[in-house]
Amino acid sequence: MLYAFLKSLAHVVFSTWFRVKAEGRERVPKEGAVIVCSNHFSFWDPVILGYVMPRKLRYMAKAELFRIPLLRNLITKLGAFPVKRGVVGKETIRLSLDLLARGEMILIFPEGTRNLDGRSAAKRGAVHLAFKSGAAIVPAAITGTYRPFSKIAVRIGEPVDLDRFREAGTTEAELAATELVMQAIQRLKGRP
Repeated sequence: MLYAFLKSLAHVVFSTWFRVKAEGRERVPKEGAVIVCSNHFSFWDPVILGYVMPRKLRYMAKAELFRIPLLRNLITKLGAFPVKRGVVGKETIRLSLDLLARGEMILIFPEGTRNLDGRSAAKRGAVHLAFKSGAAIVPAAITGTYRPFSKIAVRIGEPVDLDRFREAGTTEAELAATELVMQAIQRLKGRP
């Protein structure tokens, strides 16, 4: 209920304040486990992605945010779950796999943290979860600036075909699949 209300409120704010335009929503599978992988350059990114996605988006948020009681309650209701910075523990992996087993959609920033130039090394966590759960990985790219009345574009791509890597199931396969996901994000951003 709160999620739907805030999504409606976000429509008013984001369509005027940031002039958000999204393309490719129809590429998100209508049901089943999905991992959305996106670039990440602002604390607004999870909010914008949650706003444009056609399904409720669950996302990892740094554990420190859950120490603030009012904020913890709000972001938990909005779909966030805690992750320790720099370390994705067994509990986070277990919770992510449980959410995916229930057919939910989660957001992961493969680079792990905000990154202005989009050229940091990606971690293989999203692909690892996709291999274990059978989830589809949908790439997304956010471009623009978060200045008032500026334009923000969100481009959503086709699910990345990971079958040939999934069958191998090795660390090398996960790294190669992660590179494929990052290439898809870069193409959506308009970079080779």
